[in-house]
Amino acid sequence: MSFLSLMLRNLRARRIRVGLSAVAVAVGVMTVVTIGIVTSSLRTTAVSILSTGNADFTVAQRNVSDILYSNLDPAKVAHIKSFPGVKNAVGVLVAVAKIDPRAPLFLELGVPADELKKFGVLITAGGPYAAAATDQIMLGWRASETLQKNLGDAVSIDSKTYRVVGIFSTGQVYADSGAMLPLSTLQSTENKPGDVTLVVVQTAPGTPIDVLRKQIERTMPEIATVRTQAEFGNVDRNLVLISAADKGATIMALLIGGVIVLNTMLLSFFERTREFGVLRALGWSRRRLFSLVVGEALLISFIGAAAGVALSFIAATVLQRLSTLRGILHPSYTAGIFGRALLIAAAVALLGALYPATRAALLSPQDAIRRE
Repeated sequence: MSFLSLMLRNLRARRIRVGLSAVAVAVGVMTVVTIGIVTSSLRTTAVSILSTGNADFTVAQRNVSDILYSNLDPAKVAHIKSFPGVKNAVGVLVAVAKIDPRAPLFLELGVPADELKKFGVLITAGGPYAAAATDQIMLGWRASETLQKNLGDAVSIDSKTYRVVGIFSTGQVYADSGAMLPLSTLQSTENKPGDVTLVVVQTAPGTPIDVLRKQIERTMPEIATVRTQAEFGNVDRNLVLISAADKGATIMALLIGGVIVLNTMLLSFFERTREFGVLRALGWSRRRLFSLVVGEALLISFIGAAAGVALSFIAATVLQRLSTLRGILHPSYTAGIFGRALLIAAAVALLGALYPATRAALLSPQDAIRRE
């Protein structure tokens, strides 16, 4: 009988206990993987909102609970524009509206008409809205296709009707799935006269970007500059809390799974003391006996991990269809997901099997027979 066959036979002999342990591991893996998928998706969505526009970096209010609550007044925008090395700085007001089930996350971007080009907007049909127009709007090409609206059509947003005067493209999914309208119009609608959510900054050629960012943050400590996804937590505490919950869930899954596997393997040790003694008497080395116990724990954990990954796919699909997350949550199933599940399974197995495996390896044949 091969080493693997022996491990499988031992597990089959304790189907119920092994099955319950695998279920516990599966629940832990499902929780960790699902939270990881949700965290990654929400981070991508949030960073996409922040990176809307043609910019070297983005400026927003520091440590707000949600990026949409960032608030920069005209004085701050003017100050940012005054820094040496800043070529363009466009203040943008961002709002979210739900106008159609087909477009649940619909961004409204208030951008001055004369700064559309600086913002990186390519008008593919029609033209820009008038600077002070209160009833004109431009749709992103994705929004135009989703809503089946074209030039001259009417679009209702929050009980207000606009006429589509242009179709635009920015190359950014969420912006192209939303709409742009005059900054003053959106400020009036959102009751934020003069204020913007963020400022997208383009630097002059040759400007050391990181040096400029540090200078801005040192002069204006209430704001933060963001260039990479890792820096997004500086302006949105929600994502920091979600990431912390992700890490907490991983630690809890490891501890709970480890304890359950430990219980299973320890009970197995007491039941199989005579068997371990016989194997030692037949010439099995301590290392081989140690590997047998750890191998059985690994099999239990990997079975649970496989089931946990499958359950996480189901959980992510259910969450994706919830009205509060539709359009925001876009699960991405990467190799990292499977790698994370395997790492958790291996860690749980090692945590749970280390003590029973050590006791089995140190057991002498005489003691095993005497204790039986």
